[in-house]
Amino acid sequence: MSVVDKQLATMLANVPEKTGKPMADWLTLIAASGLDKHGKILAMLKGDHGVSHGFANLIAAEALKTDAPADPVADQYSGPKAALRPIYDAILDFAQSLGGDVEVAPKKTSVSLRRAKQFALVSPATKTRVDLGLALKGDDPSGRLEAYNAMCSHRVRLEAPADFDDEVKAWVAEAYARSG
Repeated sequence: MSVVDKQLATMLANVPEKTGKPMADWLTLIAASGLDKHGKILAMLKGDHGVSHGFANLIAAEALKTDAPADPVADQYSGPKAALRPIYDAILDFAQSLGGDVEVAPKKTSVSLRRAKQFALVSPATKTRVDLGLALKGDDPSGRLEAYNAMCSHRVRLEAPADFDDEVKAWVAEAYARSG
């Protein structure tokens, strides 16, 4: 356990003694207040309840913790977008086969594929389509390879695993090669 983890554990254990209430009571009180901003919760705890700044900060942070999914990719490809997961899996498998330096960075609504810099972005754009953004700056958009945005210069729309064919794989490989 790190020093920071030990300090946090000590502060959490001391909440009842130092604030007069156990953490569960504070969390109930905050939930009942309807406050959802750290600063407002902090002000309420300090002003209305006389909690010191350090413990008010700790309690506010605990109250605002979310139960974010452990796997953002699973969340992206759930519900009506579940059928798109095989497309994502095919892209990921191919990208990782390009080299051991591929970094997979899931975000809330997309997954960034990086090397020294981002070379691809995989997004379940609709219920029926995955957008594969590619960093191919300088290449003219043509056919399935469309102009996209500042982060990824080009996009390919994929509606089935078969759409991730040799042509698209060549574009991914090229974007990977340019990112090193």
